[in-house]
Amino acid sequence: MSYLKDFVEQMAKAVVDSPEAVKVQEVEGEQTSILELRVAKEDIGKVIGKEGKTAKAMRTILGAASQKMKKKIHLEIME
Repeated sequence: MSYLKDFVEQMAKAVVDSPEAVKVQEVEGEQTSILELRVAKEDIGKVIGKEGKTAKAMRTILGAASQKMKKKIHLEIME
């Protein structure tokens, strides 16, 4: 599961101005895992994207990976 955490971190670092501020924390449950993405305050809009398209794309990729793992994975963008 840590490879998905690393993957989300790399995707976020690619779109923000302050990649050093990107942090991803994993909260793992039995059937669901939550990836909490934290970025610099000025980069939140870049991670979410216009009309939420960037965040939706990240969640779509995680959804495809979670089907293979038979576990739900949620991405939460934290302030």
